[in-house]
Order: sequence, then structure tokens, then C-alpha cells
Amino acid sequence: MIPTLPATPRKTAFTKLSGHRLIASPAGLAGTLWLAAMVISSLTAPWWLPFKTEDQDFTAVLSGPTAAHWLGTDELGRDILSRIFASAAETLGTSFITVIVGVGLGTLLALAAANSQRAEGVISRVTEIMMSLPGTVIILAVIGAVGTNIPLIMAILGVLISAGIYRVMLGQAKSLQNQLYVDAARVDGLGPLAISVRHVLPGLATTIVVQSALIFAVGLLIQAGLAFIGFGPPLPQPSWGGMIQSASQHVYDAPWLMVPTGVVLALTVLSANAIGNALGKAPNTAASHLPSAAIRRKRARQAAAAAAAAPAVGNPPAAGKLSVRGLSVGVDGGTPLVTDVSFEVEPGTVLGLVGESGCGKTMTALSLMGLLPSGVAITGGQILWNGKNLAAATDRDMESIRGRDIALISQEPMRALDPMFTVGYQLTSAIRRLQSTGKAEAKAEALSLLEKVGIVDAQRILKTYPHQISGGMAQRVAIALALSGKPRLLVADEPTTALDVTVQAEILSLLRSLVKDTGMSVVMVTHDLGVVADICDHVAVMYAGQVVENGKTVSILDNPRHPYTLALLAADPHANSAHDMPDRLATIQGQVPQPKDWPGGCRFAARCQFAGSACLVPIPLLPTGSGEGVVRCVKADELAVDGLGWVATESAHTVPLDVPDRHRLHIIEKDMA
Repeated sequence: MIPTLPATPRKTAFTKLSGHRLIASPAGLAGTLWLAAMVISSLTAPWWLPFKTEDQDFTAVLSGPTAAHWLGTDELGRDILSRIFASAAETLGTSFITVIVGVGLGTLLALAAANSQRAEGVISRVTEIMMSLPGTVIILAVIGAVGTNIPLIMAILGVLISAGIYRVMLGQAKSLQNQLYVDAARVDGLGPLAISVRHVLPGLATTIVVQSALIFAVGLLIQAGLAFIGFGPPLPQPSWGGMIQSASQHVYDAPWLMVPTGVVLALTVLSANAIGNALGKAPNTAASHLPSAAIRRKRARQAAAAAAAAPAVGNPPAAGKLSVRGLSVGVDGGTPLVTDVSFEVEPGTVLGLVGESGCGKTMTALSLMGLLPSGVAITGGQILWNGKNLAAATDRDMESIRGRDIALISQEPMRALDPMFTVGYQLTSAIRRLQSTGKAEAKAEALSLLEKVGIVDAQRILKTYPHQISGGMAQRVAIALALSGKPRLLVADEPTTALDVTVQAEILSLLRSLVKDTGMSVVMVTHDLGVVADICDHVAVMYAGQVVENGKTVSILDNPRHPYTLALLAADPHANSAHDMPDRLATIQGQVPQPKDWPGGCRFAARCQFAGSACLVPIPLLPTGSGEGVVRCVKADELAVDGLGWVATESAHTVPLDVPDRHRLHIIEKDMA
């Protein structure tokens, strides 16, 4: 049975994320503090107010701020501060009624409509009628029928607003209903109600909170407006709108009277909007991984400083050659993710970046194009391309390089293809933008590119949408899209992982032909050593954010020097021929450590069968004995001379995973002794 996703962790993650957004936003934090202060002060008003709302001081009529009356008095000598906070509780409370009714009813209607097409038809027609009704006329008619019953009026306002909320929620609820984890819940036998509560509703949480903040501000303004025109609480009960109406009659002889209530109302509305904006900065669905403009500018300054501190380049690389020297990538102001990565890619060659998940391969590849996720930046080193250091390049500089000099093929082709447009439109648009050609020339080039990537019926594919073609075909189109700017370097982030074996072989053959025919170079990110053996000229093995071995593919696959490379080969069934296939493939105990848990010495030592006391200190990249590459292991030559391999038995040297990293090497040394 397919397991369903629990709802509780999703809600908890949302709560933490919302709190983080409010704290990270100065306006959101200020708005939260203001509203909290208003609520607390209004609820405790009877205990601390200096005057009762009806108390009159005829010696201080229409006075400004004084020691006795901090915010002044009105036309009857009543204290403005006392009247503002005495009426705040009812004003804020009745505005929450609008939020609860409007957002609550709109969300329930959206959940019901998302579960049933028949219900959607009925509810949509009803909400369309509600949205066509004149809300002001209805509210005034209710006031004429039942009087100034503010809670009832705000509840009716919430019902009218719920039609708009329903429209906002419906599209998102239907999108969530089509997610794979919802399909898994249906397979598990969950009914529509359980799916809506456990899976769809948590996905709407951010939108609900944002809409609630905005509707709260609308409720405040409408309530104040009704009181301003005389439909507020009955006299002498104070209200913000009524106080503003009274102040408007003395705008010339006592202009200060308008200021206190107007400022409090404005700040409360702005606070609600600020909270809504802070919570709505990142949607609860998949957010773009690209950083904001401010973060990009900050990142550019940091990269420029790091590049200035880097040692001068002795001989700049030749045209079309990529040289990565001492590259480090980390979280902004925090944990490093990639450290001291160096490799070179000659024109017309293919470099493979190999390693387990979490080793830093994708971060390294994305840094080549300046596409690191938000909150992650290059913290040191150089990325030299055609004499320019891309590690210090601004986003504007990278715009002239992405697509033209360096292009990207992602693991999932649908990340590069927009389902709203045909393949032909997307391909010709990219060609016209990158090559500055006319429409006819771009269409001819698009046909040529599709034929070049092995698509036979190119004319038909140009007219289709991405969802109408298979995964292998979509990957070919994505490759054609990457080639539309005639790049000299192609960054391929696991382009064959999601494909079946036959299509994978076709894509690899295609990439091999493109390298041979066009002379471009490729950086291939992959888990599969079979792919490396098939297409790569050089390979860089990465572990825990470091390159642990680098050299020619033939040399590393035939004569690996690092224990991690030995382990990867021993665990790969394709690396063993049929006649010497072991009864049991080797395994690597444990998992790649998190960046925050990296040890100070060799990062692979805790999982290594050959670790010793020499592995407790940082180990640099050293030339191999053959001189054809580099390796980060003090025992590399010893392992090569002794011909040791990775042991594939239960008795292989292992350390329990629950033992802290700082104690593992002590256990290793004792075991080896």
C-alpha cells in the first residue's frame, strides 16, 4: 500500500515558516508588534484608562496634548486616548468576524468545489451572483431592517466577501487535488473529506493567512466608513469612525483632533497589510529557487570580495576552456556546502561529477551558471571562462553568458518547457533571443535542432505541447533548447536519470555525437558510473562537498586510488564482468554527513574500511603515483601497491551510525589495532 503523507508535519513546517517570514521582514515584525499591543491594551483598557469614555472636562475642550490628556480632548472635553482604546476591542473584534466568516466560508466552498465537478458548477454560479450584487446597498438595507447591529453587519460583509475568497482558493485547491501525494491518499482509501482536511487544507494555509490579514484591514476600513456616515455604534459609545467624523467638523479650528484616531486607524490597517505581505512573500507551493534582486546584488558584492582575495591567475585558460580553482559555496553567512573544488574542462571533452546524493555535485554545477538557490552563494575560489571570473560576475554579466556560452540541461525536462506554449514557440523564441535572427530563420533553425537531436517528425513536434510528448522526447527537446544559443559548454545535471535504459542510451549517444560534431565541452552530473565510462573523458569524484579524486576516466575506473572510489565501483554491478561477479555487491555503511557535521579531518573516514590516525587531520589533494590525476587520501599509494579492494562482507569494518563522528575514528583505530 502506498503511504500517505501525514498532515501534522506539514502544518508544523508552515507554522515555523510563517514565524520566520514575520521575523525576517521588518515591516511584518513591526505590524505584528503593533497589533499585539493594540489587542492587549484594548482588552486591559478598563484597568488602566485614565478616564471613563463619558467623562467630560469643560476646562479643556478641543485641547491638544497635555499632561492630563496625553492625546487631547474632543468637542465635549472627553479624553481621546481613553475613547480610542475603549473602542479598540469592539472594532478589532468585529473586524475578525468578517475574517472568520469571509475566509472560512470561502475556503469551505473551495474545498467542496474542488472535490466535485457538480458542486463546483453550483457553487460557482452562486458566487457569481453574489459578486454581482451591490454590497453597499445590501449593507445599508440590512441596517435599515435591523439597525446598527455591527456584529451582524460585519458577518453579512464576510458572506459577500467569501465569493471573492472562493475564487482565490478554488484554483489552488484544484491544483493540490492533482498532486501525487493526494493520489496516494486515494489509493489508501481516504475519502474526499479526509483528503481535504489532511492534504489540501494544509497546502492552502499560507493563502488563508494572507487573505485573512488583508480582509481584516478591509473590515476595519468599512466599519470605520459606516461609523463615519452615521451607521456606527449608538451614541455616546465611541468608535474610530465616529471619532473621525466628529473631528472632521473641527478640521479648521482644532486640526489636532483628527490626528490621534486617524493615525491609530492608519497604523492598524498598514500593520495588517504588512503582515499579509510578509507571509505572502513565498507561496506555500513550489517557490522559485532563484534569489531576489537584493540578494543577487549582495551575492555579487560578496563574490567580488572573495575573487579579489583569491590569488592572481598565472596563466588564464584558453578560449572555450573551463577552469574551476578552489571553489567554495555556502549558505549566506553560515554553513559551507562545497569547499575547495578544483577541476578543468578542455574544449571538446566531457567531465563527469560523480558521488552520492548530498555530495555537492549539483551545487557545483549550478554555481558555474550563477543559478545557486536563494540563500546560497559562492564564498571563495574562481570559475574562469574565456578570461573572465564567473565567480565574481554580476547577474547582468551572466545574462550574456547563460544560453550563449554556457547552457543547462536539467534532470527533469519539464523544468525547461512551459506547458502553456508549444514546443515550436518556445524553441523559436529562444533562438530569436539568443541568435538575433528573424522569425523564418528561427523556425528553420528550430527544425534543424530537432533533427540534430534525433527527432524524426520534427515538423509535427513543433506544433505539440510538452505534455503531449514522451519523457525521452521531452528530454531531446530540452537538449535542443539548450543548444539554441550555440553554447560552448553544456552543464548536464543528471539528464538521463529519469529515463528508461533504452532512452538513456539514446540520449548518451546523442550527447556524444554533439560533442564530436560541435566541439563543445560538457560537465555531466551523474550517480551512474556506467554513464561516466560511456561518455566522460575525465571524472571528478565528490564526497561531502570535496573532490576526493580527479583524473582521466580510464585511469580512475581501472586503477582507483581513493577508498570512496573503490567503494563506488565495488557497489556498481556494471563495474564487474559476468565471470567475476561477486555473490554479494559491496555496500558503504552509513550515509553522507550533513555539512554541519563534517569532521575536521578526512570526511570519508567514518565510513572508510582503511581509516587510521593519519585521517584525523585535513588532507589536501595530492598527485597520484601515476601522475595522471590527484587524490585526497594519505593511503592512496599504499592501497594501490597492496592491491586492496573494498570488502563486500558482513564482517567488513563498520561503525554504528548512532556513534558520534568525533568518536568513530577512535573506534576505527582500536578495531584496526
